Amino acid sequence: MMKIQFLGGAGTVTGSKFLVETRATRVLVDCGLFQGLKALRLRNRKPLPVRVEDIDAVVLTHAHIDHSGYLPVVVRDGFRGPIYATAPTRDLVGILLPDSGHLQEEDARYANLEKFSKHHPALPLYTEADAKRAAGRVQAVPRDQTLEVGDVTIRFGRSGHILGASTVAIEHRGRTVLFSGDLGRNDDLLMQPPQEPGSPDFVVMESTYGDRRHPTGDPLEMFGALVTRVVERGGVLLIPSFAVGRAQLLLYCMHRLFESGQAPRVPVYLNSPMASDVTELFRRYHDEHRLDAAESAAVCAVARIVASVEESIELNRRKGPMVIISASGMLTGGRILHHVKEFAPDPKNAILLPGFQAAGTRGAALLNGADELKIHGKYVPIRAEVVHVDGFSAHADCDGLLRWIGACSKPPNQVFLVHGEPGASDALRQRIEAKLGYDVTIPELGETISLG
Repeated sequence: MMKIQFLGGAGTVTGSKFLVETRATRVLVDCGLFQGLKALRLRNRKPLPVRVEDIDAVVLTHAHIDHSGYLPVVVRDGFRGPIYATAPTRDLVGILLPDSGHLQEEDARYANLEKFSKHHPALPLYTEADAKRAAGRVQAVPRDQTLEVGDVTIRFGRSGHILGASTVAIEHRGRTVLFSGDLGRNDDLLMQPPQEPGSPDFVVMESTYGDRRHPTGDPLEMFGALVTRVVERGGVLLIPSFAVGRAQLLLYCMHRLFESGQAPRVPVYLNSPMASDVTELFRRYHDEHRLDAAESAAVCAVARIVASVEESIELNRRKGPMVIISASGMLTGGRILHHVKEFAPDPKNAILLPGFQAAGTRGAALLNGADELKIHGKYVPIRAEVVHVDGFSAHADCDGLLRWIGACSKPPNQVFLVHGEPGASDALRQRIEAKLGYDVTIPELGETISLG
């Protein structure tokens, strides 16, 4: 018999960690960092309720930090087993984890310099060196290959969303539990659509957009109108963006807008040290997305990549019009915060929020109309225009989620909804039960459920 312990991603969209256990084997599916509300972030400082030495393997659905960002802690604290992922996920983890460790060290250093932390001294959760050690442990597994770990078998499928993103099917004695990971969209401008789920006995499914539909309007048209408005008033357009997937989609959109004449050409800066490395991965893994090498090169030529801290600081001294795309995507940290401090007080500028903003993040505060943000211990007035364009989301919406789970070739015994805010998860539960008649459960954090 298998059982699942929900160690993260339950009742929230971050910190995904699911421990699958048989009498002989323990596999951790995803090892994500909690983000957003302080109460959630504090969970990162608590040890897992399972000895990491007793985990046989970690399997990653994809590389985003809320699914992989706790790996450095687990490895540092004694996990000695293998970490499995697709090749693109392995390569992305090699970029994202060290960057995460570096940002945490930078934030701790800045907090100590400005003395705005309650902790003396402020310490990072893990270091860049910790992150590099963890990333170096990830092993690539092809999607068409069956992997054996103890008495279970594991297989990766395609989930869309970002490069390498996968579903994970774990089978034990004829019973299969399928983890959706984060599901992409069938109509994504860049990524291939998710594969159908097949015939799993149990499904652990994300519900990020379980209560929302993507807008029917053309996001390119709305994006172009915003760029034009900002340019006409000589302003700066700030776009907080995830460095992987979202940043490339935004560059693609800028390329389309410039080529079609829907927006005037202006300087575009991609302020992300990892941009060139991620771009190379997009060129290498053509089967993951819809662009070939030539198209990828044209898209990347749209922006100047800002690599050094000095170049980033220099951007704050420049005048508009210009567009700055910078991490992090929910304004939780990184270089974008320094740009917000500089440009948000001026009404001729604008901030574009190009997707979901988790509760407790600065992005969510802006989305809810905040007229000031606390950044580095001080409040910054927000007078810039704030625009939310949800059409850039890399997540399936409620219709896409229902379509995916409804494509099971037989009704699963049970569906567990995770990785969503409570309202989103419950809305999706009601729709699945009403439309499909499936048995749906929303697990609580720490709950263990036997797959009888």
